[in-house]
Amino acid sequence: MGLYIGKDRTARRCYGFDEVALVPGDVTVNPNEVDASWCVGKYKFRVPIIAAAMDGVVNVKFAIEFGKLGGFAVLNLEGVQTRYEDPEGVLDEIAKATPQKATELVQSLYTKPIQEKLITKRIKEIKSQNVPVAVSAIPQRAEKFAKIAQDAGCDIFIVQSTVTTVKHLSTEYKVLDFKKFCKSTKMPIIVGNTCSYKTSLDLMATGISALLVGIGPGAACTTRGVLGIGVGQVTATVDCAAARDYYFKKSKRYVPIITDGGMNRGGDICKAFACGADAVMVGSAFARSQEAPGRGYHWGMATPHSNLPRGTRIHVGTTGTLKEILFGPARTDDGTQNLMGALMTSMGNVGAANIKEMQACEIIIAPSIQTEGKVFQRAQNIGMGK
Repeated sequence: MGLYIGKDRTARRCYGFDEVALVPGDVTVNPNEVDASWCVGKYKFRVPIIAAAMDGVVNVKFAIEFGKLGGFAVLNLEGVQTRYEDPEGVLDEIAKATPQKATELVQSLYTKPIQEKLITKRIKEIKSQNVPVAVSAIPQRAEKFAKIAQDAGCDIFIVQSTVTTVKHLSTEYKVLDFKKFCKSTKMPIIVGNTCSYKTSLDLMATGISALLVGIGPGAACTTRGVLGIGVGQVTATVDCAAARDYYFKKSKRYVPIITDGGMNRGGDICKAFACGADAVMVGSAFARSQEAPGRGYHWGMATPHSNLPRGTRIHVGTTGTLKEILFGPARTDDGTQNLMGALMTSMGNVGAANIKEMQACEIIIAPSIQTEGKVFQRAQNIGMGK
């Protein structure tokens, strides 16, 4: 069912975070008493917000600090941390580049081969601090890198690409068999990205432990502009959550979904959970932290693509510590800090004692929710007017 966009052609109406709002509950809960924890595989985390596998966000130091705060950050095995013994100079170069030269520079810096010994070294550095280790690789390198990662003590392995399907066709390279891969790997396997009901069901049936949802919504991603593909994160999350619930009803195996991208404020994160997410993955919000390796810059995972970049370097600035961004106290007025406080307060106000109850709260279509009554904030470029 959809709206006609021309003769005999319909299109479905989809929604993003700015177009919806959450309705307060008839019963409210003390925010300090809600349970926002979630599980993937045998691991339970009190923080359901994951730091994305992006070089401007996560390095060893950041992953350790994030793990100590109760969540996990994902190290990109395709990035500078595994290409350079000392990546600090490379990160300095990227930060100093002009906007016109940034993509070209990143492309050239990422031509240096990935060193397998550095994969092992980085994982062991994080593991030595007794925090969870999560890493990411593209499907073509997943089997090889997963074995190295597992031997080094990695806890969670993520297979990530722009669009992921079980039925990928190629004569140029070997296609990853997700079912075989999940069976042969002891670590929980998170796979992404997707935004559709049918593909979610297909991927869940392979034995994955969690699913990443979102095509092109990230702050540094240009997929939607370059390829024209993507689905608003509200609709994508609702569709994939429906697949999760149907799959659980049929198989009795619960596969969490993780809304990935498009959220840079607490309100967006709250809406993602209300739409059905079990956890969220965030990049730009954490790129602003003092601990982030990007020096106030953030770039998409597909920015280094040699032929068709689908990401760009953006300046996000440095606004506070990682602890302030996650737990406060907030020193900004726009919802970009104390993300956990925002989530727990929202849960309390809609009457949700846990994430499962948050997923059932009432959502309304409200395109004026970001602008109604905010004329002074917009005029002064403060708060919700930024």
